[in-house]
Amino acid sequence: MTDAPTAHDPEEALLTSRDLNGERPVLKPGEQVPYGHVLYAAALLGRSPAEVVTRLTALGYADIQDAGCPLPEAVALDDAALTRREGRDSFLQRWIDVTSPVSLRQLLETAEHTGRAPADVGRRLTALGYRLGGTGPLPGTPDPRDVMLIRTDARGYGSWLDWGDEVSAGHVLGAAEVLSCSPHAAAVRLASLGLRLPYTPEPGDERLLRAGDTPGARWFGRYMEPPLGHILTVARETGRSARDIVDRMKVLGLGAPGGSLPEAPEDDDFVILSENLDGRAPWLRRNTAVGLRMEHILRAALVTGRGPAEITARLTELGHFLHGDAKLPATADEADIRLLDTVDRSYRDTVHLEHVLRSAGLTGRSPADVAARLTELGFTLPDEVEYPDVRGATAAS
Repeated sequence: MTDAPTAHDPEEALLTSRDLNGERPVLKPGEQVPYGHVLYAAALLGRSPAEVVTRLTALGYADIQDAGCPLPEAVALDDAALTRREGRDSFLQRWIDVTSPVSLRQLLETAEHTGRAPADVGRRLTALGYRLGGTGPLPGTPDPRDVMLIRTDARGYGSWLDWGDEVSAGHVLGAAEVLSCSPHAAAVRLASLGLRLPYTPEPGDERLLRAGDTPGARWFGRYMEPPLGHILTVARETGRSARDIVDRMKVLGLGAPGGSLPEAPEDDDFVILSENLDGRAPWLRRNTAVGLRMEHILRAALVTGRGPAEITARLTELGHFLHGDAKLPATADEADIRLLDTVDRSYRDTVHLEHVLRSAGLTGRSPADVAARLTELGFTLPDEVEYPDVRGATAAS
């Protein structure tokens, strides 16, 4: 034989071309002809796989991969397409190996590429002589996200969950985050693919895992600690205890909030735990590095009519803390809030001259006044700096 398809016989040219297109490169007689090549050629030519095997043998291809079962009488082109390997590394191997069980990843990549349901792909591959690597029902509806759901490592070609593997709660949250879908939906789909979860998905998980209380709110991801305001809100909506909510969230892979879990939260708790002090999400998150922002405490005091010290004490009970250098004023003052809104430094940072000048320009106060008030509130300013006692010409409205 020559190293080119037979020019005068288009059928032979197609049969012997590696890409089944009648062009180079061609199959080498000394190498094994993949089973998928036989099925795909049969579908393209409208012949039976047995006829294709006979023709290839006559052309000198003695080593043809055997499925270990009778060849199908006929192959539709749609079914033959299932035998092609798909995915990022499909160039390494053109056809699904019929001598090895089909991995879950390969089945799902094939389903994604063909737009067919995993159950349909599994049935058709089995009918063509392939063996699946697992048993049990598969989803009867297609979902292009399936492949990414079972991916566990994005490096290189990645690593993947396979039939019957156990899935961690963290994997569910991480996969849902990557796919921008509900963690509950991800868990249900993973279970339908035959993977083992450390918990049984429950419909109520949807509300627990939604970071806000509106339909468009984002979902909690891995390593996230749900804010206490969210927990108390869900408890109030569902009639479940805050402890029950926290315990379920732990099972789902989330962390637990610090502080106490009030069995009967005060009405003001929802207000002071909300970032906008309106009793709704977004909720105040714990900052374990620098603590509470002073302006939140002062705003909460004005909204609730309680003193800054009382607000701070309650937030401390609920898991937050005020930095040790902070000096609470006896009463909340709008002027302090306006000043603190212009400060982008925490109590762990030094407030330098440029920060003082910026705050002075935004508030219309003199740099000396700004520096003095920030010092009174506990911020650290350099001792050697002299601040002018002159107000800026303009100030932000």
